[in-house]
Amino acid sequence: MNAKLRAEEFLSRTSVTLNGPNPWDPQIHDERLYDRIFSGGTLAVGESYMDGWWDVENMSEFFFRLFHSQAAQTAPLLSVAMVIQLAKSAFLNLQNQKRAYEVGRRHYDIGNDLYEKMLDTRMMYSCGYWKEAKTLEKSQEDKLDLICRKIGLKTGDTVLDIGCGWGGFAAFAAERYGAKVTGITISKEQAALAQQRTSELDVDIRLQDWRTLGGETYTHIVSVGMFEHVGPKNYRVFMQKVRELLSDEGLFLLQTIGNGKTVRHLEPWYDRYIFPNGHLPSTAQITKATDRKWYGEALLTMEDWHNFGSDYDKTLSAWYENFERAWPDIKEKYDERFRRMWKYYLLQSAGMFRARYIHLWQIVFSKTGMVGGYASIR
Repeated sequence: MNAKLRAEEFLSRTSVTLNGPNPWDPQIHDERLYDRIFSGGTLAVGESYMDGWWDVENMSEFFFRLFHSQAAQTAPLLSVAMVIQLAKSAFLNLQNQKRAYEVGRRHYDIGNDLYEKMLDTRMMYSCGYWKEAKTLEKSQEDKLDLICRKIGLKTGDTVLDIGCGWGGFAAFAAERYGAKVTGITISKEQAALAQQRTSELDVDIRLQDWRTLGGETYTHIVSVGMFEHVGPKNYRVFMQKVRELLSDEGLFLLQTIGNGKTVRHLEPWYDRYIFPNGHLPSTAQITKATDRKWYGEALLTMEDWHNFGSDYDKTLSAWYENFERAWPDIKEKYDERFRRMWKYYLLQSAGMFRARYIHLWQIVFSKTGMVGGYASIR
């Protein structure tokens, strides 16, 4: 069976048709696409879109229909690139301290101008909370307030923000709750702008990797959208560090994108173009990182687990609308191939969250369990 027929057979198990009439049907511009995809896997799917070999009017819906189908679980796209990733992930620590700053240089440092135009005014680069929100701005404010309420933040508390980004949470917690916040990031551009944006507040922003922290104790710890860069070989070490830095009565809130299954490899396209060395944890990997080892003490006690992954669909769609609106102002700095890459990244991700193929979790941990229990907040 030739590659085109294989593609048609695969898509017959979805509601997507090659060159079909619907806005989610891909339109093929280069017939070499089929051989390229079946030899290059998911990396080739993304790269061929960047190269203009195919288009689709409604990309997020296209990916929703793919990932919502059973076909996505059996897609025959194991490529050389993925085999290499599997081997590297098995034998190497791809997220070690030496490599930690790579994602900062290649993703977060590409231009504060891009992120300022794409994100909300607080520059939160993580999922908003849309329970009562109608706008991106409100969803991010509500998310920040939700975090503060979940950890019981109050005036005078000290908070460590691991992966503080451009300082959005740190500023909010200091302004609204009177907290003293220390934020760390591995991005030079983020650190510089975060320091500028929080200069009048009780906030300390540092360019620092989490492994180098020590000698301080915090009332609470939060990590929002950073755990995706920690990697499975480091999950337990990360949780040990959190336990070391957290006060005995304090709470740790982890917000992370989660994978619906346990994997060890990196998705090749995202690894090459968006988040180098990234990895989405599964529920099993997170719980294993905090559980008892034989008869020892658990590192942390899970008090609450909140999944609102469908809200990331709305967040990513809002980011894409802002990006497209801002394109005339930034296109001199970023070329058309970058525009297609960024569109593919944002809208493929939106489709995967819509399909519930990947998730967004807020997890609250205590050190040894809250006496009387933890009251879940939504």
